[in-house]
Amino acid sequence: MNSEIPIRSSSCLRISAVLFAVMAVATLGGCARSKIDSSADTKVETNTDPNLFSLPHPEQFPVVEVELREVTDELHVNGVIAPDVNRSVPVVSLGGGRVVEIKARLGDSVRKGQTLLLIESPDLSQAFSDHQKFKADEQWAAKQLARAQLLYDKGAIALADLETAQDADAKARVDTQTAAQRIKVLGGNLNAPSPLLPVVAPISGTIVDQQITGGSGVKSLDNSPNLFTIADLSTVWVVCDVYEDMLSRVHVGDTAEITLNAYPDQKFPGKVVNISEVLDPATRSAKVRIELPNPQGLMRAGMFVTAAFKARQLIERVVIPATAVVHLHDKDWVFVPAGNNQFRRVALQLGPQTSDGFVQVASGLKPQDKVATNALQLSSAAEEQ
Repeated sequence: MNSEIPIRSSSCLRISAVLFAVMAVATLGGCARSKIDSSADTKVETNTDPNLFSLPHPEQFPVVEVELREVTDELHVNGVIAPDVNRSVPVVSLGGGRVVEIKARLGDSVRKGQTLLLIESPDLSQAFSDHQKFKADEQWAAKQLARAQLLYDKGAIALADLETAQDADAKARVDTQTAAQRIKVLGGNLNAPSPLLPVVAPISGTIVDQQITGGSGVKSLDNSPNLFTIADLSTVWVVCDVYEDMLSRVHVGDTAEITLNAYPDQKFPGKVVNISEVLDPATRSAKVRIELPNPQGLMRAGMFVTAAFKARQLIERVVIPATAVVHLHDKDWVFVPAGNNQFRRVALQLGPQTSDGFVQVASGLKPQDKVATNALQLSSAAEEQ
């Protein structure tokens, strides 16, 4: 009996040690959880606005209040010069045949009535042949009428026979006149019969399109393409694409100042004559057409230009110093005070610059707003923070 007591005591000691270890682990786990829970309750606030900047010395960047002025609204867009379709005339041939000589080519300046090409035309040959036949018939009918008139005067024939001769003579003269008119329409010369059909310029201008070459066949009028296109370039069009959000700033009758890439130091006045009623679904823009005088011939079809639209009436618009604007990421920005040593970066849509170093603001600012006067330095300081 006595020998079993130490064994039970040692067992109890081991059990007590295990229980103590388990309690110690549980206590440490609770402490760890309490530390984790306490750390989870701590929140760190950070600035997630990429356009809000905090500066340690904002007094280094003076600010000014924006101004409100009456200015002329201007909009600058790109465009291309095109011929005035009302002054462009296609050149066609009313007779078919084969081209034997080309006397004018693409880009040439031509005068009204100038021969552009010669066509060996069976149609013209047939027209001359018909005219000769009808002219012979007319001469025969005239002789028959003279004979009938003589016989009638002597009582040898009845009045009906005389009227028949008169009718034949009238019809023969009509046929001759019709054949002569056909030769004239085709472009032939009655005084110089020839199978060569000259195609002449219907107006004076510049050949802007050519669809014929030497030796080519010219088909009949109903299925023949235009041989040439002649445009009078004394007045041209400037065609611009104006985006949907800017259409409200352009009106028919507004003046436009055109600058050619080829002549950047010269400006040419034009007038808005049409704004398309349909938008291009791909670009969401409308075609704006400007009529532009071209007395010196400097404007050529296909030239790229810059058009500055100017409204007819003055408008009130915010203006700011040009130094208050910085261009970043293809946008124009200003820095507006936001309190607590902070500046907010705001995107703008700018208008033209004035002669006194200010720039118009089409959108992005309103009256009584303030902006930093040196946006470039402030931007550099903000990037260093």
